[in-house]
Amino acid sequence: MKKKDHKPLTPKYGSGKLQNVLDGQRPHWDSKLLDIPDMFGRGPSETARIASEIFHRDGARSILELGGGQGRDTVFFAENGFSVHVIDYSESGIRLIRERAENIGLSGLVMASVHDVRLPLPFPDRSFDGCFAHMLYCMALTTAELEFLAGEVRRILKPGGFHVYTVRNTKDPHYGKGAQHGEDIYEMNGFIVHYFSRKKIDDLAKGYVVVNVEECEESRLPKKLFRVTLRKSV
Repeated sequence: MKKKDHKPLTPKYGSGKLQNVLDGQRPHWDSKLLDIPDMFGRGPSETARIASEIFHRDGARSILELGGGQGRDTVFFAENGFSVHVIDYSESGIRLIRERAENIGLSGLVMASVHDVRLPLPFPDRSFDGCFAHMLYCMALTTAELEFLAGEVRRILKPGGFHVYTVRNTKDPHYGKGAQHGEDIYEMNGFIVHYFSRKKIDDLAKGYVVVNVEECEESRLPKKLFRVTLRKSV
């Protein structure tokens, strides 16, 4: 049976002051990714290492990465034999990822394109074996936009495909600090973060089997994270 592309309704963006604040993150990230080399470190994240093992055990070959930043995890997946399509709404980030992949001879395994995840993902149904997102879900996205994105990821995954993502959680030392922008969204030093409770993870897991949710840490602060492993219901 021929696969049909599905184009769900896009959630309405916020309005007024809040939407201006959220939209303002794009130039902020464009600048930071260019100005701070290896902003997130040179080696892959621990979550990428764990996700790679999960994808390999599942026989996955094609991976969609949401929010690739400067490409440290993108390159790691390609080095481990996966075909990776990475999207990010920062044009400077996407340029850096393309250059990085080309410089180490992996451009054949890495596709990189600019895309805003608040819009429908530009891929047909059941296009990818797995999906990875390291702290993309806790960016400047409202709950409605997160629900939409979770549905889009489910749409583009093949039946039984794994989705591994991380988010900063409500135990994080920065939670509740800085300027609040509604829900559990706070801004500090120009960065907007949507902090997750365990309930929010469960709410976004419709159509998935929750395989694992574990607490972990990253960076010197340290950031308090949830590492979430989901499997698309067959």
